[in-house]
Amino acid sequence: MYTVKFYKGDYFKRQNDANQDKAVAYVEHHFNSFTATSNYAVVITGSNASTTSKNWGRWYAREVAEHFGIPVGGDNGIKVGGFGGRGDGSIKHTDMPAVLLEPLFASNPQHAEIIRSENGQSALARILVESIRRFFPDGGLIAFSVGHKYKDSSPHDRGAPLAGGGNEADFAEKVLEKAQALLLAADAPAEGRTVRVMQGDTLLFEKRIDEDAVVTWSSGRDLLSIPE
Repeated sequence: MYTVKFYKGDYFKRQNDANQDKAVAYVEHHFNSFTATSNYAVVITGSNASTTSKNWGRWYAREVAEHFGIPVGGDNGIKVGGFGGRGDGSIKHTDMPAVLLEPLFASNPQHAEIIRSENGQSALARILVESIRRFFPDGGLIAFSVGHKYKDSSPHDRGAPLAGGGNEADFAEKVLEKAQALLLAADAPAEGRTVRVMQGDTLLFEKRIDEDAVVTWSSGRDLLSIPE
């Protein structure tokens, strides 16, 4: 089973507290910001990142990119050590795998609308939870950190403004709160592989199948075939 704890204070303190608590995974959530046309999903991993951190980050970035129809940034979805070192200190001091999420751009008006929407937040939360269940199937304590917010050294920091209103940190917190609810509601860690059929953000069908099962789609017949 999973438990979730939000960590506050300056970034080194958060990581040290998570280490003391023996968390199995560490997630810091941000939204990117550059220009109005910036358009990709990326995950920052520490300069000392483990293979698990890198694979986890790449999987998450690819799933976000596929869901929202945008490219992946960095090296196939990750930026090791951050952008010129920015972000590295937020995650390089953990004893457990850690990622800093930059799934969408607050500065891009289209992305900002997704970030503000319940559907967008729910989709990001669901992708995050699926990534956690995939890479940490045995459960345990998951450490969440809201980027920019709750820092002792800069208590009024809220990160980048969203195009059209709002700020990065408050919406990152909303996504993590939704992810927390999904993780705590999970009956058990993920086993095998799960096929889901979605209509927008509504789950229509879900079935656990074998890892090696071949799922096929026939466009001519509009038929999804799942092995017994």
